[in-house]
Amino acid sequence: MSYANNDEVRGVLIQAGTERVLLPNATVAEMMSRVAVEPIANAPAWLVGQIAWHGWSVPLLSYAGLSGHGHEMVGSNNKVVVLKALGGNPDLPYFALLTQSFPQLIAVPRDGLLADASEESLPVGVHMRVLLGEQSALLPDLDAVESAVILALAEAAG
Repeated sequence: MSYANNDEVRGVLIQAGTERVLLPNATVAEMMSRVAVEPIANAPAWLVGQIAWHGWSVPLLSYAGLSGHGHEMVGSNNKVVVLKALGGNPDLPYFALLTQSFPQLIAVPRDGLLADASEESLPVGVHMRVLLGEQSALLPDLDAVESAVILALAEAAG
């Protein structure tokens, strides 16, 4: 059976710490590997640094670190997903997530995306947990992630 475009959700699946994270495809600006990372002084551990991207200094964060699902190390083989920030802040039009594996483009039938209500409370930056077939993934709360990045950058700047 084929699905029309409005019958499926297109996304990008990444690995963040111990969890898989499903990002809306429309928010993904670019996927890259082997990106040089510049540390940000006085930033929380989950805000691992910034990257230079198309003339912007883009904050890079460990989604796993922010949401409490592990810690990702920045290395020479790091992979990065640059996301469009949706908050309308002209100083932060993009932010990036560190990932351990190459992002995977997926199309999920809308009726195949089921909410997993097994957790009473969700971690910071998590909108909900969903089931993709027999495996689970996190849907990030991108507004909360963007707000956390803005606050961490302001506090780091002093």
